[in-house]
Amino acid sequence: MAEYEAIEREYVESLEMQGIAFGERAGADASARRRARVSALVKKGVRSLNGGASLSCGFLSSACRACVGDCGSRTFYINLKCHRGCYFCFNPNQVDYERHLREDAPWRKAFEDFRAEVPVVTHVALTGGEPLLVKDKALDFLAMVHEEEPQAHVRLYTSGAFFDEDFARQASALGLDEIRFSVKLDEGDASVKEVLAALTLAREFIPSVMVEMPVIPGQEEAMRGLLRRLDELEIDGVNLLEFCFPLHNWGEFAKRGFRIKNPPFEVLYNYQYAGALPVEGSDEACLDLLEFAMDEGLSLGVHYCTLANKNIDAVLQVNRRYDLDPALYELGEDGFFHVAKVFDQDVAPVRAALASAGAPYLEDGDDGSIAFHARWTSVAERAGAVPARSVLTIEESNGVPRLRELKLAG
Repeated sequence: MAEYEAIEREYVESLEMQGIAFGERAGADASARRRARVSALVKKGVRSLNGGASLSCGFLSSACRACVGDCGSRTFYINLKCHRGCYFCFNPNQVDYERHLREDAPWRKAFEDFRAEVPVVTHVALTGGEPLLVKDKALDFLAMVHEEEPQAHVRLYTSGAFFDEDFARQASALGLDEIRFSVKLDEGDASVKEVLAALTLAREFIPSVMVEMPVIPGQEEAMRGLLRRLDELEIDGVNLLEFCFPLHNWGEFAKRGFRIKNPPFEVLYNYQYAGALPVEGSDEACLDLLEFAMDEGLSLGVHYCTLANKNIDAVLQVNRRYDLDPALYELGEDGFFHVAKVFDQDVAPVRAALASAGAPYLEDGDDGSIAFHARWTSVAERAGAVPARSVLTIEESNGVPRLRELKLAG
């Protein structure tokens, strides 16, 4: 356990050497406090999915339900061009970012490859950049999906700029089921009014109209006002996103006084989601806003999608492809495989206790441990042992899978 904790500290220290500021390291009870907070929200009626990584009340888009681990759902973009310059944008982390600022991605081929890859296409999204910078191509994309997969739930992400009645009518006719607008509170009242007007117009044509935006620490009061306003406009729902630092443009974060959550992840791993590192304070602010919506009795749905929820999806896409022995391994809500382990002087008595109970176990010659399903933890404890929880994932290299341990926890 100390070795894994040292790896976490070295990771943070390496980023601090680059000038990135982290908050004070959370104590061992931080996770327990958050679980207690989530439990209290659930008692108020909040839905909890994926181990508390997805929390919601009221309306919840079917795309959000299908997001984690559902291979029939995918998001596409035509290009990554955008007229805005948000300092927290993580598009620069996308593969071929510079190229797709200049030219379109092969979106038709990407969609056909996706159709060939999955048994059923359930959800399709178009994002950017700003897809409405290329309205004709955005409509071509919708037409393609509508013709080839008419049963799919289709959604579009936009800042709201360039959204007009003509586009709304055409998109609706081509089967657009849902539209999500981003609201930039720091751009001022005029920008907010513009997107609220677009939301109001969209309600006339698109079945589901939503807002999706990160919750930036320090904007909590403005966010409460925005939730009230969206409720008055009878918007279906809002997706609150954990605010993240995308590993570039730190100067903009630093001058606003932001720090990175420490430790940034429950399980340290090279996640593929481009959002990168969670900013300290955003998680608490999102939980507060979710509770505010419940206490205010707002009609619109509020969904808090954590960074962990995004990361779970990437992990599950791989781990669900492999059937590890269920008598030993459990695929957890966090997307990782879990197994109990004991070491050193605990090995012999636990081996005997498990054998007596008819429980299977696995001997690891590398670290001298034995591993077994967590359901047998009480058997190990009665034998006088102190079991650890091992967190693992499947990694693929040149098509060859291997099981890698990422963390040991008490």
